[in-house]
Amino acid sequence: MNDLNKKLKAKKRKASLGGGKKRIDAQHAKGKLTARQRLDLLLDENSFEEWDIFVEHRNDSSDSKDDTFMGDGVVTGYGKVHGRLVFVYSQDFTIFGGSLSESNAKKICKIMDHAIKVGAPIIGMNDSGGARIQEGVASLGGYADIFQRNVLSSGVIPQLSLIMGPCAGGAVYSPAITDFIAMVKNTSNMFVTGPNVVKTVTHESVTAEELGGSHTHATKSGVADFQCDNDADAITLIKKLLSYLPSNNKEKPPVIKTSDQLNRMEKSLDSVIPLNPSTPYDMREILVKILDDNDFFEVQNGFAKNIIIGFGRISGKAVGIVANQPKFLAGCLDIDASKKAARFIRFCDAFNIPILTFVDVPGFMPGLRQELGGIIKNGAKLLYAYAEATVAKITIITRKAYGGAYDVMSSKHLRGDVNLAWPTAEIAVMGAKGAVEILYKNEVKGDIRKMNELAQSYEEKFLNPFEAAKLGFLDDVIQPRETRMKIAKSLQMLENKTLKNPWRKHGNIPL
Repeated sequence: MNDLNKKLKAKKRKASLGGGKKRIDAQHAKGKLTARQRLDLLLDENSFEEWDIFVEHRNDSSDSKDDTFMGDGVVTGYGKVHGRLVFVYSQDFTIFGGSLSESNAKKICKIMDHAIKVGAPIIGMNDSGGARIQEGVASLGGYADIFQRNVLSSGVIPQLSLIMGPCAGGAVYSPAITDFIAMVKNTSNMFVTGPNVVKTVTHESVTAEELGGSHTHATKSGVADFQCDNDADAITLIKKLLSYLPSNNKEKPPVIKTSDQLNRMEKSLDSVIPLNPSTPYDMREILVKILDDNDFFEVQNGFAKNIIIGFGRISGKAVGIVANQPKFLAGCLDIDASKKAARFIRFCDAFNIPILTFVDVPGFMPGLRQELGGIIKNGAKLLYAYAEATVAKITIITRKAYGGAYDVMSSKHLRGDVNLAWPTAEIAVMGAKGAVEILYKNEVKGDIRKMNELAQSYEEKFLNPFEAAKLGFLDDVIQPRETRMKIAKSLQMLENKTLKNPWRKHGNIPL
C-alpha cells in the first residue's frame, strides 16, 4: 500500500508541474502566474478540491499521441472564496498553450454542470491559444458544449471571467456570455480574428493590443468590465465583486456588517448641485457619500462615461447603482450608455439585487450618428430592462429629467417602487429655451426680452419637482442630506416585495 501511495503522490507532483519548469519560467517571464498559482490566490487556504487531474487527451494523431500531460491544459475543481463555495477552472498555458481539446472541454463542462446543480458561482481563468488544431472538429464541439452551459447558467448562477492571456477565435464567446469580464493589462487580449488574419482580409495593420487588448475592450468596445494591472490585482477585484453577489438566483446577496449609521445625514449634498443648471458636477461624489463607508465598486468605469454603474451597500445590504454622469456628454443617454446600463440592470434583477437610480439626464443623444447606429432600439433596451425588473427599484432625481429619458430612468410609470426628487429637480418635456422656441415661435422671433420672460415663466411652472409630485409621480421631495436615510428606510420597507411578470417563455428584448 505504501508503494501505491508513493506512486500516487509522485503522479500528482508531476501533474502539478504542468508543462514543466522551462514552460513555467516562460510564463513568469511574461509577467503571468501559472494556472495553479492563480487558484492559490483566489481560493481560501486548503479549500481547493481538484477534479480530473489525471485526464489526458485522446487524440491519436502522429503529432501528439506520444506527447501527453496529466490535466491536459486546464485545472478544474471547486473551493471557497471567503467561506463561500465556488467552482473554478484555470487554463494552463504551459500545456499545449492552454488549447482546448475534447478532454479539456469535458473537464470544464463537468464543473459547470455541478455549479448549476448546487447553485454556486463559476469562475473561469482564461489563458489559451484557442482550439487544439490537431483535434479538428472535436475541439470545436468542446467550445459549443461550454457555450450551451454558459447560456443555461445565465441568470441562474453568477459567471465571472478573468482573461489572463490570449483568448481568441471561438474562445471569446464563452466569456462574452458570462456576467463580468476582467482583463489584465499588457498580457491579455481578446479578438475573433488576430492581427495577421485582419491584415490578410481587410489589409489593416493593427497590433494585438490595439485589436483586442484590455484598454481597447475597457474603453472602446465595452467588452471588458474591468482592466487590472496584473494577475493578482484581477483576482483581488473578482473576490471583492463576489462579495456583492448571491451564490445563485434563489438567494439574496450576503449582508456585511457596517458601523455606518443608517440615519447618517450628509449635509454637503445640499450644495453639490451647481446654481447654473448647465454646469456639470461629478455624480460619483453623491454616490460615495450615501453608501456605507463611502465605498462604491464601479463597473465599466472607462466605457460610456456618461452613465455610471456599480455596486455598493446601504446598511450592509448590496445594491446595484445606475446613475447619469453630468460630467460627460451632460449625462445624455446614447447607444453605449443604454446598452451598458441595460445589461447591468438585467443582471441585478436576475440575482435579487435592489436597483438605485440617480437621475440627471437632459434626454437621448441627438445626431445622425446615433440615429444610424440604432439609438431607437438601443435606447429601448434600457427601457425594457427597467420595465421588466421586479426587484426593489428606488429612484432619486437630482436635477434634470427631460423628455423620454425621464420615463426610461426607472420612473414611477415603469413600476418604480419609491421615486424621490431633490428640490433642484427639473422634470419636464424639455428645457425652457427649447420649449419657448416651439410654443411661442412667432412671438419671440428676434425678441430676446420676450424670450427670456417666457422662459422664466416656463421654468417657474414646469422646471421643478412639484408638478410631478402633484400627480403622484414622485412619492416625496426631500432634502439632499436626507438621501441615505430615505433610501435605507425604503429598502427596509421593500425587503419582502413580491412582484411577478406574466408567464412567458421569454420576452423579446430589442436586441
